[in-house]
Amino acid sequence: MTTIDLSGSWQLASADGTHRTEMPIPGDVHAALKVAKIIPDPYFGRNENDVQWVANTDWVVERQFTLDDPAGSWYLDITYLDTVATVFVNDIPVLQADNCFRRYRPDVSKALKSGENTIRILFRSSIAEAAERQARQPFYIPYSTTNSPIPNGNMLRKPQCHFGWDWNIALAPLGLYGEIALKKLETARIEHVVTSQRHQAGEVDLIVTVTLFAEGQGVLPVFFSFGDERVRLDCGVRAGETVISHVFHVENPRLWWPSGSGEQVLYELKVGTPTESVTRGIGLRTVELLTDPDEAGSRFAFRINGREIFCRGANWIPADALFSLSSPEKTEDLLRSAVDANMNMIRVWGGGFYEQDWFYDLCDQLGLMVWQDFQFACNLYPSTPDFLENVAAEVDYQARRLISHPSIVLWCGDNELVGALTWFPESRENRDRYLVSYDRLNRVIEQALDKAAPDAIWWPSSPASGYLDYGDAWHADGSGDMHYWSVWHENKPFDNYRSVKPRFCSEFGFQSYTSLPVIETYAAPKDMNIASPVMEHHQKNAGGNERIAATMFRNFRFPTDFANFVYLSQVQQGLAIKTAVDFWRSLKPHTMGALYWQLNDTWPVASWSSLDYGGSWKVLHYMARRFFQPVAIAAIPSGDGREIRFSLVNDTTGDVTITLDLSLLTLKGERRPLRSVAAVCTPDAAVTALSLPTTDIPDGMILAWNFTASNGMHGDGHHVPGNYKALELEPAGLELIVSPGGDGGFDLDIAARGLALFVLVESITPGRYSDNGFDLASGESRSIRFTPAAPTDATPQFRIYDLYSCQAAG
Repeated sequence: MTTIDLSGSWQLASADGTHRTEMPIPGDVHAALKVAKIIPDPYFGRNENDVQWVANTDWVVERQFTLDDPAGSWYLDITYLDTVATVFVNDIPVLQADNCFRRYRPDVSKALKSGENTIRILFRSSIAEAAERQARQPFYIPYSTTNSPIPNGNMLRKPQCHFGWDWNIALAPLGLYGEIALKKLETARIEHVVTSQRHQAGEVDLIVTVTLFAEGQGVLPVFFSFGDERVRLDCGVRAGETVISHVFHVENPRLWWPSGSGEQVLYELKVGTPTESVTRGIGLRTVELLTDPDEAGSRFAFRINGREIFCRGANWIPADALFSLSSPEKTEDLLRSAVDANMNMIRVWGGGFYEQDWFYDLCDQLGLMVWQDFQFACNLYPSTPDFLENVAAEVDYQARRLISHPSIVLWCGDNELVGALTWFPESRENRDRYLVSYDRLNRVIEQALDKAAPDAIWWPSSPASGYLDYGDAWHADGSGDMHYWSVWHENKPFDNYRSVKPRFCSEFGFQSYTSLPVIETYAAPKDMNIASPVMEHHQKNAGGNERIAATMFRNFRFPTDFANFVYLSQVQQGLAIKTAVDFWRSLKPHTMGALYWQLNDTWPVASWSSLDYGGSWKVLHYMARRFFQPVAIAAIPSGDGREIRFSLVNDTTGDVTITLDLSLLTLKGERRPLRSVAAVCTPDAAVTALSLPTTDIPDGMILAWNFTASNGMHGDGHHVPGNYKALELEPAGLELIVSPGGDGGFDLDIAARGLALFVLVESITPGRYSDNGFDLASGESRSIRFTPAAPTDATPQFRIYDLYSCQAAG
């Protein structure tokens, strides 16, 4: 195929010609203006306020290309065009686009000429366009003003978080983030490659369906290869689309498994013509969503290859608020951090993107199951024929593009649209109108998915108690998936997580501040105060700072300074999520999934994430690696406070025997053995290893434990009767010795002379620690490794935190 790649450097200008610079494509307007110093860094300080004019402006990008012979049939191939844009070739309009989530392939044959050609894209201001579309609606369509300070984003098919969110900067960016190329259509092109699988008696049929597009009749060979098998089919095509299929039969298949449950075996599938080829990594596996009725309501559990899998993970949001600041390498680091913390699932949330192909390739390789939302979130949406037609085309394209990925196990209609029906005065006063409108949209998504990918597993909304169930799945825990936000949004204590028994909790979270080295990238020393305007600007959830502080005052003593406030907020966040996960895992198989909100950040901000902007691990992420371990022990106090139940969870396929050693810690850090027990847990189960009366814990002492399992897994933890602020802690006497290690890393030896809880080592040098956020008793030490993100000859400077020193008096 003759292809002219049009990516690279383009000329960018405001539509009125006031501002001009270069812009790389793929890329976005804001990042290009920042590089040219036309605007300041939007992420620094409160610069967000000073760059709002960009989104209110129309922008033009342009470049030239040379074509020797324009004869024949030529088309543009464009993906991730954001969003309302007109494409011109030699001043002839060839495309009017208005959906960031569709692929556009307009014929441009009549616009081309020999020699130099000009391609220009006019980006219409999303703000202006959205306002005009809202005005054309037959009735007003509300959007979430608490999330989006930029109005009417629900009118456009672009990432909803671009208009702001309670963790995102509001920029309404514009750009082109995917492919743009000029291609010559020979006999036919490959439009879609879709696969499905039939598993029976230890054998698999892989059905490969190829859609070809031609402008007229013709014949061309289509080549299929899978594993060691090669096939050639000579196909007749007609004008429009022609569909052909081939079946590969696989005996003794090697199956694809989620991370921690088996191998991630991928077979290479290639489909080609004489002019192009498409390659897919195919994982052979079965997926079922179990929704059987039971005494509590109905189940919500995934069965992969005949085995029920407890889903451990987090919610994924876009890797960056501005596309140009993201990269495959940065994204891979974030996804690997998920797997390194013993996660096996992420939920691609419905207010961002359908991610690029390589994103799902990574999930396939890493064994991260993907819960894929369709991109609708927290707003109401139009149901006019033009809008629904646009959505149907979007769903068709995305489903055919992504359905072959073994990592994608669920397709969900939207995020929280059912709940949104109760959020606005218009929909509360006329619920029937807006419910019917929602149902139209939801059914269009479902029907388009079923047509494009009949084997896809569909779930109507998140949260949802079931099909056509429009109840309150934020508080009803008997069926379906649940979003449980009472601890954060309703300001309830952490113990409240144990008041519900979700079948699958797909959202729950608690905020913390981003780490001090990240704060230092956007705030000056004078701003290092939780109540400073800059810090408040980098908190997008209304009342978020007050909630962090109020919860902290309930549980801890006041931290000594700003840095310790930040540290203690992260400890607090980790304890909140640990409380929920420990309890819900102990309910297995009643509960079969816990996906906390959220994995990553889009910019440096106070949020619910466990990874800092830039990818460093917060305290929560280090804790998650422990509480998501496939074999884990958790101390769960009874509701009446009379006993502590030690839950043993085994997510592996084999029996495990554990040895559990309990001890008492004095506040001076002395460790006194209390009890040792052995316990056995069968595969994929949770049992009570031991119940301990709380009277066995003397006043002024902490219960601690460690365990080792027969499969080599191990862990430790502690339990404080009452709350932490009641503890009369004494100095931990921490000492840190740093020495260069191999491979450019550094060995850190931490020793304690007293009780050190939640020991955290931090450096302004970005990197990863082999462990962090751990406890030490008096006389104990731990050796960890720090691996800088980039090679460095200088020894990094480290700061060490613990609970006593962060809240010591005087």
